[in-house]
Amino acid sequence: MPRVFYQDIVQATSVIDRVFQSTPQFECSSLGRLLNCRIILKVETINPIRSFKGRGAEVLTGRSKERELMCASAGNFGQAMAYSCRTHGKYLTVYASIHANELKVSRMKELGAKVIQEGEDFDTAKNIAREAATKNSVRFIEDALDVETIIGAGTIGLELLSTDIYFDTVMVPLGNGALINGIATVFAERSPGTTMAAVQSVNAPAMIESWKSGTVVVHEKIDTICDGIGVRIPIPLALDDMKDIVHKGFLVTEETVVRAMQLIRLHAGLLIEPSAAVGLAAIIENPELFTNKTVALILTGSNLTEQQMQQWF
Repeated sequence: MPRVFYQDIVQATSVIDRVFQSTPQFECSSLGRLLNCRIILKVETINPIRSFKGRGAEVLTGRSKERELMCASAGNFGQAMAYSCRTHGKYLTVYASIHANELKVSRMKELGAKVIQEGEDFDTAKNIAREAATKNSVRFIEDALDVETIIGAGTIGLELLSTDIYFDTVMVPLGNGALINGIATVFAERSPGTTMAAVQSVNAPAMIESWKSGTVVVHEKIDTICDGIGVRIPIPLALDDMKDIVHKGFLVTEETVVRAMQLIRLHAGLLIEPSAAVGLAAIIENPELFTNKTVALILTGSNLTEQQMQQWF
């Protein structure tokens, strides 16, 4: 039985702050000519938190009755929760790893969250946060496990289908699964012939490996520049959600991810973070699969430190 339905996503458009909705989407013709396909960019970076995560956070905090919430984040979800909790008058604690992106950490604090940095990676920080929430009787919010995050992310799919463009494929960065499951729910209802493709870094492949194998694959360690989708321990329910609505999975090299970031800047004038570039990286590495196809790329975030910008651009 699905956890999220199409109508849930339609209804969510009435509760999400308008600043996160109706984001730009346009054909990037020069990039399409380079790669011999038609590329439509969905730009989720032009908002107060520079990522798509505000959509799900708005649905969740709007529904929540608790005055205090806790979550773990690599940075973007934490910013989204902090923004929405500030709007709804809620107190938020975010756990992040000791290696978390310093820009994302500072932004979470600026938005009013208490940030505690513990653990070597996101999944370790999440386990620590979950224990702390239980100990302190605080509701623990988990991206992709709490259905509101899926529902909110799904509104991107509604916007993609607001034009008369038929998409052969939608390329979606895969972290814990909220984004792919939300968008795929919409396309399963409205455009079932479209291929829904999930993409991860080859250096952090746990979700793709788990989805393909039908068993939960856990990695002891990951090392990726794609921090926003750097999942080491998959969420079983999120994998269940993917079973019938996600069709392809790609793993891409980090060198190609950097090249994809550079191409987006060159052809679209947009700075994006590594996690947002994996969809384009998959096209670069598998050009024969996309020749003469119309492909949507979800540009999920643009939270880059000054050092990262100097290094990659």
